[in-house]
Amino acid sequence: MKIKFDPNLDFQKQAIESVAGVFEGQEICQTNFTVAPLQYTTQQLIPGMENNLGIGNRLKLLPEDIHKNIRKIQLQNGLAPSEKMDSMDFTVEMETGTGKTYVYLRAIFEMNRLYGFTKFIIVVPSIAIKEGVAKSLEITAEHFKELYDNVTFDAFVYDSSRLSDVRNFATSPDIQIMVINIDAFRKSFTDPEKENKANIIHRSHDRMTGAKPIEYIQETNPIVIVDEPQSVDTTSKSKEAIRSLNPLCTLRYSATHIDKHHMLYKLDSVDAYEQKLVKQIEVAGVEVKDGHNKAYIKLLSVSNKKSPITAKIEIDFQSKGSIKRKEITVQSGDDLLEKSGGRDIYDGYIIEDIYCEKGNEYISFTSNPEILKLGQAIGEVDPDEYKRLQIRKTIEEHLDKEMRLRPQGIKVLSLFFIDRVANYRWYDEDGNPQKGKFALMFEEEYARAIRKPKYNTLFEGADLDTVAAGVHNGYFAVDKKKDATGNEMLKDASGNTAADESAYNLIMKEKEKLLSFDSKLKFIFSHSALKEGWDNPNVFQICTLNETNSVIKKRQEIGRGLRICVNQDGERVHGFEVNTLTVMANESYEKFAEQLQKEIEQEEGIKFGVVEEHLFANIVVPIDDYNNEYLGVDASKKLWDHLKTTGYIDTKGKVQDLLKTALKRGELELPEEFKEHAPQIAAVLKKVSGNLNIKNRDDKKKVSLNKAVFLSPEFKELWDRIKYKTTFRVSFDVEALASKCAEEIKANLQVGKARFIYRKAKAEIDRGGVHAEQVQETASVYESRSFELPDLITYLQNETNLTRRTIVRIINDSGRLESFKNNPQKFIEQVSTIIQHQMRLFVVDGIKYHKIGDEHFYAQELLSDNELFGYLQKNMVESRKSVFDHVVYDSDIELEFATAFERSDDIKLYAKLPDWFKIDTPLGTYNPDWAVLIDVDGKEKLYFVVETKGTLFTDALRPTEKAKIACGKEHFKALGKEVEFAVTNAFEDFSGKYV
Repeated sequence: MKIKFDPNLDFQKQAIESVAGVFEGQEICQTNFTVAPLQYTTQQLIPGMENNLGIGNRLKLLPEDIHKNIRKIQLQNGLAPSEKMDSMDFTVEMETGTGKTYVYLRAIFEMNRLYGFTKFIIVVPSIAIKEGVAKSLEITAEHFKELYDNVTFDAFVYDSSRLSDVRNFATSPDIQIMVINIDAFRKSFTDPEKENKANIIHRSHDRMTGAKPIEYIQETNPIVIVDEPQSVDTTSKSKEAIRSLNPLCTLRYSATHIDKHHMLYKLDSVDAYEQKLVKQIEVAGVEVKDGHNKAYIKLLSVSNKKSPITAKIEIDFQSKGSIKRKEITVQSGDDLLEKSGGRDIYDGYIIEDIYCEKGNEYISFTSNPEILKLGQAIGEVDPDEYKRLQIRKTIEEHLDKEMRLRPQGIKVLSLFFIDRVANYRWYDEDGNPQKGKFALMFEEEYARAIRKPKYNTLFEGADLDTVAAGVHNGYFAVDKKKDATGNEMLKDASGNTAADESAYNLIMKEKEKLLSFDSKLKFIFSHSALKEGWDNPNVFQICTLNETNSVIKKRQEIGRGLRICVNQDGERVHGFEVNTLTVMANESYEKFAEQLQKEIEQEEGIKFGVVEEHLFANIVVPIDDYNNEYLGVDASKKLWDHLKTTGYIDTKGKVQDLLKTALKRGELELPEEFKEHAPQIAAVLKKVSGNLNIKNRDDKKKVSLNKAVFLSPEFKELWDRIKYKTTFRVSFDVEALASKCAEEIKANLQVGKARFIYRKAKAEIDRGGVHAEQVQETASVYESRSFELPDLITYLQNETNLTRRTIVRIINDSGRLESFKNNPQKFIEQVSTIIQHQMRLFVVDGIKYHKIGDEHFYAQELLSDNELFGYLQKNMVESRKSVFDHVVYDSDIELEFATAFERSDDIKLYAKLPDWFKIDTPLGTYNPDWAVLIDVDGKEKLYFVVETKGTLFTDALRPTEKAKIACGKEHFKALGKEVEFAVTNAFEDFSGKYV
């Protein structure tokens, strides 16, 4: 396969133009300098050849010209303007996975086209990133040649043993791109006596007539591009090394800048998520719940700083019928039966003594002999069993996605991070590689998972006993030193060599091969070497198997899997329905989301829920039919002052509830001079003040057909115009369900182990913050302990929503009540799962499809193949007039329209058009929002297709979006089916089209 690149992505073109715009007004020119003659051996050409002419970049613009350019760029991009021109250091911030490398490589060719610049150096922090950049240069070469008239260029990775590359870099008239690791030139000395300790690039060399390679580079005045500067130039020595290149300017590209210079373009994590330029994130975690039939207590800390002496412990706390692990503070005399919410298993655990001597901290109990030391736990699970479950769940997530995505030509990859290499691979006395415990766990769990009938289609014809060994491998750095006995040692470091050359090549260099179905490798194990710089568009699961507290940062962790995936044709496949990254965390999803938000705030400087003074500066203000200008920094500051005065924001710009209420009601108060821009101002403020919606599994609901609307003649008349028809009915026999459940419990119930609970949540990011809410909860098994019997019938009633009478009948008819005494939590979980599974089967068995017309059979297939789900109170609203009983909305304006449709007497019925309803345009496919039937006074029926937008100012829309809407208008005009296409930002505006 061959990865394809789209040259017309607006956000990437804007980033490229922002960099090129720094030099607007620069004429094409270069500078020449003398290069010392080469020294040749006797086998080569005659010594002392004539001097070569070096070619370098040349800048003619004055600092004030560049300052004017960058302020113009910043205004267009909604960034705070630079007050002074104090350096030629520029910052481009792009979220991981949005094509940062492509953007700066294309910026090279754009600057050459516009200004004739030819010398570029890309500085990287690590081997992984260096390999990634080299690979990007290789796979984009043909693409850039097509875009830039087959321009000639040389790209190479600096190698101190090939100094001729440096000379060619200086003398070639073509575009020269050098990729170099910061370590290759960071070490330099001005003292001649210490020169031999400097990097080779800083040493005088006979083959270069006594000159230093760095001197050749300095003469070219290169444009330096720093990839991941937070890992490159954060020390004084690194900064000095960058300056030693004598750059014309320095461009820094990253998602997480530490030092921010003149910011030219910013596409942060919020922008990327809202525009669906990266994968949606799911966070999954494993914790013990209910299945621990023995009291769990962990001593976290003790304190004698105040009276009384206290201890912080972790216990299983009962609240509202469920058990959650919770940290509490206790003192002598506290009864854990009471502190746990009344859990009987804590009976007798009354705090007797809290001992605080450093190194000997513990707590004891009055009627229980157990002594609990600091960091220890009772009722704890085996850590290896915990890791095994993480691996198991990652495999299941992988296989589930593979079932969905392989038919679309998408290969699914999973990435495991480990903190000890030997846990995956170690070497015996003869140097032969051996499988570590994680590798063995993986193969056992994979072999177990693939035997599930639901995965049969994935493994047709495969030898299930051997397939596991071929689907996983690892890339690690290895230290080749010997220990005292002469054995090779593995070193947990980011080192320089690969443990397995074939795995190294496939993982690090052969991206296309790894993405192909021809490669069996699907699961990659790695240490820190892949924590940043390495990324693959088809990583859909990331699992961290740490045994220590030193964890990879959340931003680094998720960054390896954020890229939009590609199919076997190398084409990007967009949409959250395909692009969801599941992160298997070592903590609850709530803690993960909290930490992720902190990291985004710290690393990106995002102030969630804060209005900044320059926020409105780039609002488009039309001057006439052909020209626009921007609201500007001064006007933005004036508007900010108004928001503060009215109490919409506080003195630091933090959004107040008063603003949220005003936006929700459409009652935003603005000064007279800003009222004509109210829609754009409100749209900006909604982004900042909006909350992150993380969906909760308890609120998840399958949207069903509203048969009264769907089967009506009016809806048929509307849908005939857009070629879509189908319906179904569902029957449900409670008596038959009870009999089947009892039969299944009798035959299949297996009791004897307790539970691990696996929880998964969707994460969403907007200007309001980072939130995660649960969307899934499943159980796995663990060894049983002593226990107390809970209320079985009530628990099952809450889990299944069946009546107590039905549940009692199921349990009695199953004949398995005795098993309840063996392990109550396991019994409850298994019985609940069996009943819920049978309920789902009964729903499926009861579905009856009805064709609206034989000629529209394909449309029916589309509907049945695309299940629609939503989340109550989050992104779905109940409906009487739509073809579904709930409308799932994607934005606040869609919610407003759905609500308005429901309350308007004129709207007979409507449908939110499915995502597969697409209109082809030269710029890609286009999907309108609504199909609407209007009945005016019972006399006239009107048919509309409606596109809802937050603004009607076409100049404020992205060019591609505006063009697609125009194509949509023409499409429906050409149909001639009495369907009018309407673009609107308010229901009142839309209703004016038919009144």
